[in-house]
Amino acid sequence: MSKPFDPAAFAQRQLDAYNARDLERFIGEYTDDVVVFRLPGTEPIMRGKQDLAEHYSKNRFNLPELHAELVSRMVFGNKVIDQEYVTGVPGAPLEVAAIYEVTPAGISKVWFVSGS
Repeated sequence: MSKPFDPAAFAQRQLDAYNARDLERFIGEYTDDVVVFRLPGTEPIMRGKQDLAEHYSKNRFNLPELHAELVSRMVFGNKVIDQEYVTGVPGAPLEVAAIYEVTPAGISKVWFVSGS
């Protein structure tokens, strides 16, 4: 018997990997063709696992104090909305929201929204 599809589990696993700065585990939660946006922009800021891995290895996982605290999570069907409080990055602390569109294969789209 297969496990039911649980979009929140993908979001939680990638958050745990983010806080552990474990790039392999982190990108493993995303689809090969993931697309990332920063609202209000309409053009992707990253396309594919390669872009994702490069960005996070150079701009996040190299920061020793990096941490994202989950403030709240909402799940609507295959969408997961995480409100996070991020420290250990330039300009921190940051209040952000991440909207994940999840398929059984992984997170396929992400929209980031900044609180400032």
